[in-house]
Amino acid sequence: MSAREQRTRASPPYRPDPDGTHPPLDSPGYRSTALRHPVRRPLTLPQSVTEITGPVLGEGRIGERDNDLTVQHPGEPIGQRIVVHGRVLDGDGRAVPNSLVEIWQANAGGRYRHDADVWPCPLDPNFDGVGRTLTDEHGRYEFTTIKPGAYPWKNHHNAWRPAHIHFSLFGRSFTQRLVTQMYFPDDPLFDQDPIFNSVPEAARSRLVSRFDMNRTTDHWALGFEFDIVLRGREATPFEDDDHDH
Repeated sequence: MSAREQRTRASPPYRPDPDGTHPPLDSPGYRSTALRHPVRRPLTLPQSVTEITGPVLGEGRIGERDNDLTVQHPGEPIGQRIVVHGRVLDGDGRAVPNSLVEIWQANAGGRYRHDADVWPCPLDPNFDGVGRTLTDEHGRYEFTTIKPGAYPWKNHHNAWRPAHIHFSLFGRSFTQRLVTQMYFPDDPLFDQDPIFNSVPEAARSRLVSRFDMNRTTDHWALGFEFDIVLRGREATPFEDDDHDH
């Protein structure tokens, strides 16, 4: 038996996520999707040397303070400290170790450190809003950060985005990437947010973190738990719904 046949037999069968998991790429309530969603089916391209050989995402590329967004500057950022933790799991509930997890978010006032974000909320000189870490052998990750604020946007009249943190997950290369958002429980802006509501109703709760009193640190930070399931019936909704190849 060839090495290729051995790998094929050892690999579990591909099981697409069930309908009703991921948001459609064209969501009329989310106005900008009309300008950027694809109008043709994607093409499957064969792997090249670039995809097979690199870039390499390894432990040496993670800095000591990359997962603590509150200690990356001389001063402390403004806002409520939170610890966000959870596990990255596959469709069978098994841990996914050594996965690169990155986050980016607005500051406590709801403003991103980005040239395109110009709404009149002060930037925090002690908060960049970006972090990264690797999952451990049990698929666990953890970030210490500041709870982001809601912010206005131009999708519709009096539109505000609920507080959220963006998550990006990588496999062992940049071609293996999934992006999602984490929300906070009991946010009053859920009902009017077209991005949150573009997700099928049955799957929306998978985007909402759980308050975790056991992980809350006395006189320091509140705890929130957010598990990410990559595939299967309990899959976390991701921004790309092209899961058929």
